[in-house]
Amino acid sequence: MRTVPGPTDHVVVVGAGLSGLACALHLLGAGRRVTVVERDDGPGGRAGRVRLGGYEIDTGPTVLTMPHLADEAFAAVGDSLDRHVELAALHPAYRACFADGSSLDVHTDGEAMEAEVRRFAGPAEAVGYRELRDWLQRLYRAQMRRFIDTNFDSPFQLLHPDLVRLAALGGFGRLDRRISSFLGDARLRRVFSFQALYAGVAPARALAAYAVIAYMDTVAGVWFPKGGMHALPRGMARAAGQAGAVFRWSAEATALELSGDRVRAVRLASGEIIRCDAVVLTCELPAAHRLLGRAPKRPVRLRHSPSSVVLHAGTDRTWPGLAHHTLSFGAAWERTFDELTRTGELMSDPSLLITRPTTHDPGLAPPGRHLHYVLAPCPNTDVGPSGAEWRDLGPRYRDSLVTELERRGLDGFADSIQEELLVTPLDWTAQGHAAGSPFSVSHTFAQTGPFRPRNLVRGLENVVLAGCGTTPGVGVPTVLISGKLAATRVTGGHTGRRHVHTGLARRGTAAVAPTAEGAHDPS
Repeated sequence: MRTVPGPTDHVVVVGAGLSGLACALHLLGAGRRVTVVERDDGPGGRAGRVRLGGYEIDTGPTVLTMPHLADEAFAAVGDSLDRHVELAALHPAYRACFADGSSLDVHTDGEAMEAEVRRFAGPAEAVGYRELRDWLQRLYRAQMRRFIDTNFDSPFQLLHPDLVRLAALGGFGRLDRRISSFLGDARLRRVFSFQALYAGVAPARALAAYAVIAYMDTVAGVWFPKGGMHALPRGMARAAGQAGAVFRWSAEATALELSGDRVRAVRLASGEIIRCDAVVLTCELPAAHRLLGRAPKRPVRLRHSPSSVVLHAGTDRTWPGLAHHTLSFGAAWERTFDELTRTGELMSDPSLLITRPTTHDPGLAPPGRHLHYVLAPCPNTDVGPSGAEWRDLGPRYRDSLVTELERRGLDGFADSIQEELLVTPLDWTAQGHAAGSPFSVSHTFAQTGPFRPRNLVRGLENVVLAGCGTTPGVGVPTVLISGKLAATRVTGGHTGRRHVHTGLARRGTAAVAPTAEGAHDPS
C-alpha cells in the first residue's frame, strides 16, 4: 500500500464532516497532531443542522447503519461511541407502503422478518427471504475487507480469492435478477433493491454486489441517535477535541502552498497560513480540485448520482400509519429509474422516503409538534433541470409532493405545516455539490473500487482525499471508512487502538458489534 512519505507529524484535515472527523480520530490515535479546518461554524458537513422555529432539522442523512464503524473511530483514541451518542435501535427499520394499499414492516431480526414476510406474501416467500438473508451475509463477508474497507493502488489488487468468492455468489450479475432468484413478489423485491438508488444506478443495471447496501439496512440494523443524526458528528468532534485536535471553525481553506511535490501549508480565506506535514481534503471533489489547481484526467467524464428534493415540515399533527422511516412506493418502478437516470424527467409516480425523527426524539420539535422529512429523488442537473430552473420549479414540485402525500393517506398534511424548509438541486448546487447532487459520484462499475477517484493525488506526495467522492463511496458507513482509509495513507497502517473493547460491546448491542451475525470473515 502506498503511503505518504517523509514527515507526517502535523496533519491538516480540511472539512469536519463524517469522513474528516473519522480521519482526525484515527490520526490522533496514531499519535499525529491534527488541525481540522471547517468553513462552517461547527461540525457535520452534509450531516448538518438547521434550527427553524423551534424545530431541530437534520440537513443530511437520516438513516444510520453499521454504527460499529463510528465506534471504531472513537476507539482509536480510547473512547467509545456510547459515551457521546445515545442510540436507539429501530424496530421496524422501515415500513414499506405500496400503491395497492398493502404495507410491510421491515425488521432486521431474521425471525421477525421471516414471520412478517410469511404474513405479507406467504410461506414460499418466507423461505426465499431466509435464503436471501443468508446470501446477503455471505456477500458482505466476501466484500467488506477486500473491496470496501481497503486502499486501492491498482486494479490488480482485485485478483484475490475473495474475487472468486464474489463471482461464485453471483456478485457480477444484475441486482434485480439476483434478488428475483430469491423472491417472486415484486413488492418484496423493491424492499431489497431500492438501495441501488443510493449508488446512483438502477437495479436493472446495478451489479448484484451492490446488494451489500441492502445487507446494511435490512440485516445489520438501523439506528437513530438521540438529538438526531447531527449528534454523531457533534460527538465525534467532541471526542477529537478531547484527544487533542485543534478545530478552526468558520475558516475556509482557499489555497495550498507547495514546495516541490509537497504541500507545506494551507492558506485560509482570512489570510492565515497553517503549516503542516500532510493534508487530507474531505471537501467536495470540485472544491478539492480547485485547491489542488487541477482535476485528474479520466478517459470518461465522471457520472453523478441522482439528486433529491427534500421537504422538511414541522407540523401540528402526525399520522399513525407512519413509522420512523416509511418507504412510500409508487406503482411505477423501472420507469422511475429511467426518469431519474436517463431521461431526466421528474418522477411521474414517485417513490418517497418519509422520516419522522420525533418518533424517537420528541425534543426535536416544540411540545405537541412533529417533524417530517420527505425525500423525493430527482434527476441531477447534468441530465435533468438545471439548478436555475429549480428556482421556479421547486415551489410547484413542493405543492405536487404535498398533494401526493395527502392522496396516499396523510390527510390534512398541507394545513398541518407550521414551519417548512424546501431543499432542491438549486440549493445543493449552491453548496458546491457537483451536478446538483448530494450523493456525489455514482457507483457504476467504472467508478467503483480501484476505478473510483483515488484517495492519493498524482504528483503530490502528501495530499490525501476522503469523503463520498473517493473510495469507497457514498453513504454514512462508507464515508466513515473513507476517513479511516485516508488516515492509513498518512500513518502507514497504524490508526490507533482499533481493538479496544468499546461501549457497544459492553451494552450488548450484538447487531452492530464486530462479532455480529455477518461480521468480518476471520479467514
